[in-house]
Amino acid sequence: MKKGIEHHGFEALDRAEALAAAIARDGDVVYSRTGVPKTHPAVKDELACRSFVVKTLERLGLNIENLKPGPGRPPSPSGWRPDLAS
Repeated sequence: MKKGIEHHGFEALDRAEALAAAIARDGDVVYSRTGVPKTHPAVKDELACRSFVVKTLERLGLNIENLKPGPGRPPSPSGWRPDLAS
């Protein structure tokens, strides 16, 4: 069975979430046998998976975002106004 691009995107997202859980469990910084602090090795892989997910969404055309999420500018105030011309 051939897998579609969206399937690969979902797999990458699942993998990124699993890597994020491992990083949260172990911490962002790990220490080598000699005690030198290093970035967790899964950080690079998590970022690569998330990048793949974003690129997949763009290829599928699902990255479109509304420019104006709300109804727009409020109307001008109504009601009594002082006559400033006199």
